[in-house]
Amino acid sequence: MHSQARFRAARQDSWQRLDALIAQAGRRGVRSLRDGAATEAGRLYRSAAADLAYARGRGFDPSLIEYLNRLTARAHALVYGATVESGGGRIATFFGETFPREMRRSFGTIAICIAITVATAVASYGVVRMHPERAAALLPREMVPDRIRASLHDSNFGFDRSYSPAVSAEIIANNVKVAIVAFAGCVTLGVLTIWIVAFNGIMLGGVAGLFANAGYGTDFWATVAPHGVIELTAIQIAGAAGLLIAAGVIYPGRLSRRDAVRANARRAATLIAGVAAMLVVAGTIEGFLSPQRWPASVRIAIGASTAVALILYFGFAGRARSTAARAASRANSGRPALP
Repeated sequence: MHSQARFRAARQDSWQRLDALIAQAGRRGVRSLRDGAATEAGRLYRSAAADLAYARGRGFDPSLIEYLNRLTARAHALVYGATVESGGGRIATFFGETFPREMRRSFGTIAICIAITVATAVASYGVVRMHPERAAALLPREMVPDRIRASLHDSNFGFDRSYSPAVSAEIIANNVKVAIVAFAGCVTLGVLTIWIVAFNGIMLGGVAGLFANAGYGTDFWATVAPHGVIELTAIQIAGAAGLLIAAGVIYPGRLSRRDAVRANARRAATLIAGVAAMLVVAGTIEGFLSPQRWPASVRIAIGASTAVALILYFGFAGRARSTAARAASRANSGRPALP
């Protein structure tokens, strides 16, 4: 057998495996190369580079050399582009691509939490508006005053503005605690998670009903709006993260329960990391912006702006990069056929 034919027959499985790993990374991101696949890609890249040098030294067919040249160039971008990314780059990639993509992927589960919150909030609001005396049965005792004499804004934000950093830190810590409890409900197969999400809606609707009955309904929503959109969204995402893990136990599909839980836990970890950042933002807004004595219309406009920003972020962030990566993978790899 001709030396080039023997060389190609001996090495082509390695080249095709490297090409498959590059294509996978192009479609689903470098993070999809798990369980040693990334290390394997690095080893196969170095092997392919050696094969290229060998083929050039032996004067093999130009089409084979061109194939190996393109393969090693693509592999170099994968191996070294993934490993030299700085900490700041990884953070940018997480918030610019990983988190919003996982949000879109998990939207069905998140929508369940949103539906539970909206349904319980509307029901609680309606009950308290029509039967104020029942508020004590729905809400914690400390949330049902004998009489509401001031707006929520005046009640909550009567502190000296110099204490805003401390107030913000306390708010962030409390919100993170609620999110963690909602997420940790996965150990009860999602029952506690659903209860936390539902109770959050009951409290929102019930307290809104109390302030509406006292004549402060508009102020209530204006006070909640600046930070509430981000905060409430984060709680729904935390709940969805807990339900994802519970789903791995209840409905593993074709995977074993262990593998299903492991896969969903990775997805849930992405969501929880994003939730933590969202709650920091919400707490900062609540500590510094929400207390400002701006007209209700201004505060509601701020809340509406955060809602639009979240929709745009979760709806479109990472899409262009993903599309470009897939196009580049098709163009560069062209799934290059062996010569």
